[in-house]
Amino acid sequence: MSSILTNRSAMVALQTLKTINANLGQTQGEISTGLKVGSAKDNSSIWAISKVMESDVKGYKGISESLGLGESTVAVARQGAETITDLLTDIKGKIVAAQEENVDRSKIQTDIATLRDQITSVVNAAQFNGLNLLKGTEDVNILSSLDRASDGSVTASNIKISRQDMSTSAGALGTGTDLSTNAALSAAAATNAGNTATVTIATDGDMSDNAVSINVGGATLSYSVGDLSGDQDAAASLISGAINALGIVGVTASVSTNVITLTSTRAFDDVSLTSTGATASAATIAERAETLTFSGSANVAEGDGYQVTVGSNAFTYVAGKDETFEDVAKGLKAAVDGGTITDVSTQVTQNTSGQWILKVDNDGASSQSLARAGAADGTASGGLFGLDAINVTTNAGADAALSNIETLISNSIDSAAEFGSAQGRIEIQRDFIGKLTDSLKSGIGTLIDADMEEASARLQALQVQQQLGVQSLSIANQSPQSILSLFR
Repeated sequence: MSSILTNRSAMVALQTLKTINANLGQTQGEISTGLKVGSAKDNSSIWAISKVMESDVKGYKGISESLGLGESTVAVARQGAETITDLLTDIKGKIVAAQEENVDRSKIQTDIATLRDQITSVVNAAQFNGLNLLKGTEDVNILSSLDRASDGSVTASNIKISRQDMSTSAGALGTGTDLSTNAALSAAAATNAGNTATVTIATDGDMSDNAVSINVGGATLSYSVGDLSGDQDAAASLISGAINALGIVGVTASVSTNVITLTSTRAFDDVSLTSTGATASAATIAERAETLTFSGSANVAEGDGYQVTVGSNAFTYVAGKDETFEDVAKGLKAAVDGGTITDVSTQVTQNTSGQWILKVDNDGASSQSLARAGAADGTASGGLFGLDAINVTTNAGADAALSNIETLISNSIDSAAEFGSAQGRIEIQRDFIGKLTDSLKSGIGTLIDADMEEASARLQALQVQQQLGVQSLSIANQSPQSILSLFR
């Protein structure tokens, strides 16, 4: 049926042309913008995903900048620590030279002071954008990543950089928990009196039938049968004189009837003692130095401070982050050595139980009282604590400086290594963030970028369809004209 009121063919042709024009407009938009999903109406789910990923890319760009700033800061600190290590090595060379007594130690001390001032200058200058990792103990966090969970929540990850305090500050003993029980003192005073042991010659009216052998500190006296004459008192007197004639360093012998008393004034060495044909009271004569023995089971926290008082002088060391009783013992040694108490010397050792021990010896005529204390929540001593106290103008000072400088060099090497490790990690993370950002951009492009080859081919096809649609609509609109011919 034909109608002049309703042209169904024209309506179909018009709708078809509208659809073609809409598709053509969309394709032209893809070609002009390069995007197949340019807005939420194109594909809401894909658009939402791409926007989340784009925000992550923006965040990772900021993280890359943060890592770059952090890497530069750590690099400055590492270079500073390495320079300090070199300067401390130079100071060690000066200290070694000062071990000779026929050198001008005052000039060497002047050189050491100059190098020490240079170290202070390096510590103060090793900052980047105002942040100095060679001063203070607080950690520094560098933003390293944004971690998105499956539920959409985002958390920030950081690379923690531990500051390495390379100052010479003494720190301050806290007022927190009493820690004195973690350090046991062997005596209340240190004197120059030696420790003793005895060798008793057995009672015998005629010693000519006896063989006697005594070993003192590795030196042996042997008497075969017939070598001794007289009674036990005469033999003891003879042996005592022979021991003194050996010239064993720090060891002297005296006699009372048949008992030989051996006295050792060695500061930091035990003297072994064995005998046959006589009775020794002990296997060793203990060293003269008094000991401060630290706990083998307790831990050391940042701010834990320990103090040893020698005479009227109190010496303190406060532990920093991740330090142990080894550091505490060596810190106290540096403090006591820097106090320059005449005739007082120190040594740090570790016993067979793994406990660290500070030994304090007094070779002076006056007794020096000893006391110890400990408390938590103090201000940590600097990593180069004791450097200011190095003084090689005396024999004792030169000897003490040689062991103390090794501790300082070890601290600076550890600091440089810590910074080097952190810098390497930051570089790796920065490279990863760069690659991750590229991958995200590629993924976003896969989701929303238009396929230009496909779009170009589709454009040509739609242009042909548009021409055909226009032609079809024109034909459909001519259809009512044919009805007029029926009325002619």
